[in-house]
Parts: sequence; C-alpha cells; structure tokens
Amino acid sequence: MTGLLGPAEIRELAARLGVAPTKKLGQNFVHDPNTVRRIVTAAGLTPDDVALEVGPGLGSLTLGLLPVAGHVHAVEIDPVLAGALPETVARHAGADADRLTVHRADALRIAAADVADPAPTALVANLPYNVAVPVVLHLLAVLPTLRHGLVMVQKEVADRLVAGPGSKVYGIPSVKLAWYAHARGAGKVPPNVFWPVPNVDSGLVAFTCHEPPRTDVRREQVFAVVDAAFAQRRKTLRAALAGWAGGPDRAAAALTAAGVDPGARGESLTVEQFAAIAASAPAGTRAAK
Repeated sequence: MTGLLGPAEIRELAARLGVAPTKKLGQNFVHDPNTVRRIVTAAGLTPDDVALEVGPGLGSLTLGLLPVAGHVHAVEIDPVLAGALPETVARHAGADADRLTVHRADALRIAAADVADPAPTALVANLPYNVAVPVVLHLLAVLPTLRHGLVMVQKEVADRLVAGPGSKVYGIPSVKLAWYAHARGAGKVPPNVFWPVPNVDSGLVAFTCHEPPRTDVRREQVFAVVDAAFAQRRKTLRAALAGWAGGPDRAAAALTAAGVDPGARGESLTVEQFAAIAASAPAGTRAAK
C-alpha cells in the first residue's frame, strides 16, 4: 500500500485547495498512514469487493482502499473536496486510480441506482460524527448488495452500535443495526491521528450483514416498536408501548402474545423479540399501518 498521505501532504493539499475543516460537516481528516492501513486491514476487503466510502475528504482512506478493492465509490458532499479527489488519486495511486468513482452527493440521499455500476458490497468509511448513525442505517436500508463493512465513528457511538441487551448504552442504534447485521467493536483510535484533533476517541465498528430476523413483518413495523420502547426507556414495556398499541392493556396483550414479559424494559430485549412484538401488533397500531 503506497502513496498514502501523511501530515505534511494533508496540510499542503488543504492549503492548496483553500480547505479548512468545518464542524458543520464533521470534518476530521486522517493524516496517519498506519491508521489507514489498520482500517483497510480490519475491513477485510478482497478484489471482488466494491467499497463505498462516505466522506473521503482529502483522500487518505481512499488511497488505502484502491489497491485492495475491485472498485471504490467515494461519496463526498463538499464540492471542493469532491472535485479535487480524482486529481489527488491520479497523482498518488497510479493505475489504481481507474477504479475510483466520485459522487458529489449527500450520503443520506443516496439510492441504489446512484451507485449501481458496480454495486457496492462493503461500506468502509471515516464517518462524520454528527451523522454517523443515520448514514449507516440509511445505506443498509437502501443498498441490499452490502455484505459487510467497517466504519470509524466517535467511540461513544461505536459502543452504542455494538451494545447488546442489558448494556447501559444499548438502545435504538444497537437494535436497528442488529436488524441488518451482526456488529462488533474492532478497536479504538486515538485523537492524534486526525487533523484537526477531536476532543474524543474514535472507535472502529465492523459488521457482517444477515437476513432480517423475521420475514413476516416489515422493518418499519419493527422500528416503530423500537422507537416507542426507548422513547421512555425507564418505563415498563406495557407503559412505554401504550401509545403505539392504543392503550396499556392492548400493549400487554401484544407483549404476551410475543412471549415477552409486559413488565420488562426495552433495554433487555433482542431484535428478534422486538420483531415478535411487531408481528403480534393489534389491529390499528402504528406498526400495523
């Protein structure tokens, strides 16, 4: 893996482009080649993989992905960075540059047709802290060809994404990611590998996609139950799901039918149990619409 960008190259490139990282776009550029190598290795890409990178910025991770993936789709919302990326890659990646497609777009608005040639199989990205969870969940929802991925996010967010039932940080992101994939922590990343230096650690989250836990209920139905359960996470499910079900007694009936204790709390349930509740929803609930 050659041609990676170090601190001097990152600063020179940013100065030449007139780019200053902004908090609005959550920009923290990786300037440590060893961290890039670590991310690429942990992603486990093969030449058959088509990588989707969100927020490539100045191109640090892009240059690491190109030698190992069959193709790389880079989605960048900043017009200056999107416009400069092909030139940077051409200068540093040699023949590998031909395997890059840059999309000037908002990742939260990407559809399957936008990145269909070739279709992505892996999400590998240093995600902006402020939109990390929505981006991951949106892409998993609209890109059925994704098989696996590795994302770098704020450490606190990483902990939530990989948390299991019973954990203090288990919540909506944990359950919704579990609908799509099995997730695991893949290590911590210190602040000093970024420019500018954030005031928090980052974490790597690896995931492997799987089939939905149930096929007799729609994702939207299950997610409506999850949202209701954690909106009032200190309450029992009988109380927390009352608004969703049309009353506490109707909620208790749905929970009992699903084999879930009405006195339990959302933080103790697996994604399979949430799906069972949605499948047992009484007529007229929000999830049944």
